[in-house]
Amino acid sequence: MSEATERYAAALFGTVNGDAQAVREAADTLMADSKLWNTLQSPAVTAAEKKELIAGAACLDGRDELKAFLTLLAEEDHLTALPQIMAEFSRLALAAQGGVNCLVTCAREPDEATREAIRKAVCKLRGATNAVLQIKIDPSLLGGFVLDVDGVTYDRSVKGRLNRLAKGIQDGPADTDLDKLADQMKQSLQGNSGDTMAAETGRIIEIGDGIANVTGLRRAVYGELVEFENGTPGIILDLRRKRTGVVLLGSQEGLAEGSVVRRTGRPADVPVGDGLIGRTVDALARPIDGLGPIECTETRPIEHEAPGVVSREPVTQPMQTGILAIDAMVPIGRGQRELIIGDRQTGKTSIAIDAILNQKGQNMICIYVGIGQKASTIARLRETLKKHGAMDYSIIVSATAGESAPMQYVAPYAGAAIGEYFMSKGRDVLIVYDDLSKHAVAYRTLSLLLRRSPGREAYPGDVFYLHSRLLERACRLTKEYGGGSMTALPIVETQAGDVSAYIPTNVISITDGQIYLESNLFFAGQRPAVNVGLSVSRVGGSAQTRAIKKTAGTLRIDLARYRELEVFTQFSSDLDAETRQALDHGKRMMALLRQPLCEPLSVSHQAVILYIATTGLIDDVPPEKINAFAKAFADLLDREQPALMQEIDDTGSLSGAATEQIRTTLESYKEQVSATWKA
Repeated sequence: MSEATERYAAALFGTVNGDAQAVREAADTLMADSKLWNTLQSPAVTAAEKKELIAGAACLDGRDELKAFLTLLAEEDHLTALPQIMAEFSRLALAAQGGVNCLVTCAREPDEATREAIRKAVCKLRGATNAVLQIKIDPSLLGGFVLDVDGVTYDRSVKGRLNRLAKGIQDGPADTDLDKLADQMKQSLQGNSGDTMAAETGRIIEIGDGIANVTGLRRAVYGELVEFENGTPGIILDLRRKRTGVVLLGSQEGLAEGSVVRRTGRPADVPVGDGLIGRTVDALARPIDGLGPIECTETRPIEHEAPGVVSREPVTQPMQTGILAIDAMVPIGRGQRELIIGDRQTGKTSIAIDAILNQKGQNMICIYVGIGQKASTIARLRETLKKHGAMDYSIIVSATAGESAPMQYVAPYAGAAIGEYFMSKGRDVLIVYDDLSKHAVAYRTLSLLLRRSPGREAYPGDVFYLHSRLLERACRLTKEYGGGSMTALPIVETQAGDVSAYIPTNVISITDGQIYLESNLFFAGQRPAVNVGLSVSRVGGSAQTRAIKKTAGTLRIDLARYRELEVFTQFSSDLDAETRQALDHGKRMMALLRQPLCEPLSVSHQAVILYIATTGLIDDVPPEKINAFAKAFADLLDREQPALMQEIDDTGSLSGAATEQIRTTLESYKEQVSATWKA
């Protein structure tokens, strides 16, 4: 029913002065006169002719208010809506008298005694003086009835009880003990025999593309979980005066206009617990890896208020990625939000995977949320993590490109809810959102289907809030609130390096820094292709180990100087000694920062490599040999001086005695391998 119909009905009801029954009878008589009514509805008849017919209609004698109303409808060409208007008019009249309309669906035609019993029950339930019953026959109910009154459904049918029994057994814990199963069935039957199963319901008025517009649900709230009659869950994302917008988190098969939607009274949530570790799940935390059900005893809402300032602690503990270029120049702390941004196919996901692999033995839970990725990509990622033993502490939440926009929209929030569970238990969590560009596109799709006004680049106005309320949930908690942390690595894809686009600028302003991957560097063989100039960490040295902070102090400046000199001297052949030395040193630094996939470096290896590089101890090593030389030297220290390397890993610092030991070992090692350079 449209708002215009309701306004017309309210306007007519306001003029009848308590004589609503007579007005309704006059309107019914008019519509029963098929010749006159067809003429009034005909588009071939002019408005003036319709007015004359209304003024001369015998059935309207003495009903001047109805004549005036029909004349208004004729002028506005809305006479065809009179049946709907009078239906709403009757509802208003009944409500004014303390009455209520209700729909009774029965398996067979009820007798008068049953009708009267239902009327009395409705009057008692709703505090009404009169109840008007509309009877509908549905043999599939098997027995009993379903009562719909004022947006609330009371299910006392046999079919409803059987469905609830089946759902209770299905949702209950699996048990092969027949006696326990029989007891469970008995309890379910006893629990359902005496209740009325009252639930606030609505009905679908339009459905398609994963969106259902529902009438009713008058007390529904934003973000509430609802259930459709085919068992598919949905989330309320749009509240309007006479309709509610619901996104479906599953199949819409079997749903059509008029299908029932039932409130659950709880926010959309996902199961959480240690049982999720090592598993691959969908956006609702349901297993999709074929390893059987997941045992979880708790649930958490997918939308949750971010911790406040009082419950947060400064970010001071490092979260090592194992990538030399990042840990040295763009350090990430536990509880930080660091954006990974760059064009397509520049190694954004590879950085996240290396960061996950490097957490082995670090007592950290890793969650990878794939949004809009190909199913084959998720499968390869899972195999990579499994191959390196990372699935022992990892969880994959997948909403692939083949899934609906609502599932892609929900996935990162579900991942954050899972991470918050472990954070509240005092554990450290690393969560990767890959990627938020596709998440924003999914939300834009939902918003356009929900008929929200598009703004810049067709995104709705609240798209900033979409990601801010997600990323703000990442933090480090004080001991009083659990003491855990959640580090977020959101990924955003740019187009042709445009970091000033709408979504990139939004996420940049939300996060605590960004790692920018440059296409030109990637294609030139510099991998990871971290752009030193545009990459930044707003936590900085506060989340860096002392050893790396000490040895990487001049690295960023040296690389910036090298990039500048490289541009100015690319067409020059006559260079002074100082410029040539700076260029050679820069080339060696760039070569050292090249790192293969899935080979993260420990703190001790990074500290040793940075120390021998930034102090100029290996400036005599040929640039093409320097990467292999530095790695081989760190491996040598691992074999011959394990106590030294273990000390650096344990303390996170590089003592004077340790540096002297490194220098001595380096000199002897260079003497051994220098012959191969000259050869």
